[in-house]
Amino acid sequence: MEKTTTTSTTTATVMANERLFLSVFAALLYAFSSFFITVVNKVVLTSYKFPSFQFLGLCQVVFGIILLASGKFLKIISFPGFEWNLPRRIWPLPLVFFLNLLTGLGGTQKLSLPMFTVLRRFSILFTMIAEFWIIGVKASFKIQLCVYLMIIGAVIAGIFDLAFDVMGYTFVLLNDVFTAANGVYTKQKLEARDLGEFGLIYYNSVFICIPTFIITFSCGDITKAMEFPKWSDAWFLLFFTLASLMGFILTFSIIFCTKHNSALTTTVIGVLKNLLITYLGMFIGGDYVFSWANFVGLNVSAAGSVFYTFITFRSKTNSSVIPPCDTEPDKTRSELYHDNSLNASELNDHEKTSSMLK
Repeated sequence: MEKTTTTSTTTATVMANERLFLSVFAALLYAFSSFFITVVNKVVLTSYKFPSFQFLGLCQVVFGIILLASGKFLKIISFPGFEWNLPRRIWPLPLVFFLNLLTGLGGTQKLSLPMFTVLRRFSILFTMIAEFWIIGVKASFKIQLCVYLMIIGAVIAGIFDLAFDVMGYTFVLLNDVFTAANGVYTKQKLEARDLGEFGLIYYNSVFICIPTFIITFSCGDITKAMEFPKWSDAWFLLFFTLASLMGFILTFSIIFCTKHNSALTTTVIGVLKNLLITYLGMFIGGDYVFSWANFVGLNVSAAGSVFYTFITFRSKTNSSVIPPCDTEPDKTRSELYHDNSLNASELNDHEKTSSMLK
């Protein structure tokens, strides 16, 4: 009896250590992927001055399709086959996905990473407004104060941005709108949850691939990309390949992280990643122009995001809404499509505390 008890204790300890290792590894993988995709996009588009963010977006879409189709063929992953009513079921998500991709890359190319990151926080304000008017979900007073603090900091930073670029600001603010629209519309598309995470990403990519190619071709960007002089540069090829692959890798890391950690862990990692990009981004790309007023604005906005996470942590701890990790409540909306056991309130709760801080 004693020997059996000792064996059970040892087994439990080993399993606990394995869970801890997977939890830490998953969190680090997500943190690295989330940070690295922004950096490699910036290096390709700004440091190497690659002429077409549309072409890079097309490559990311194509790589995603190839990898997901290959994974399904090799039975590594699974998602439902095509049905004729599929476009109607997920519309307008492919359009929003398409516009979100291009405006995000366009903003990355035109703006410094600190300004890109701080202006992306407008998506939280837009999402908060859209959820109130469309779905009827109202954020708490404390959450609203944190959001307004982020926005005030972003406005201060923008007013004193010595490298102000009209096109860049337009891209990022449009990207904020499409990010908010994506979150709201996906909440209304619960009938598509049977597609799962991989299925939704795959069919979104398939549906936008041809429009992306047409736009890229009609703008002459394919020719510009082919005539780019650094295709023989091994380092550029490495960064371009990484930029094309990172979208899929980031998706995988999110799934892996949310499987082994809580929603709060994902939220905190997102905030830390944004803080890193805000400050390290001043030295990446070489396009950030320092001024004290702009720097103060960046810090005010960053403080708002930290307070936002702290209040989220307090509210989640007090209400005890964080379930055990094996129930996987901490996925983004499209990831949660795959888990039919989760109800709408759990989905809405996660998005408001995690995905808006990306």
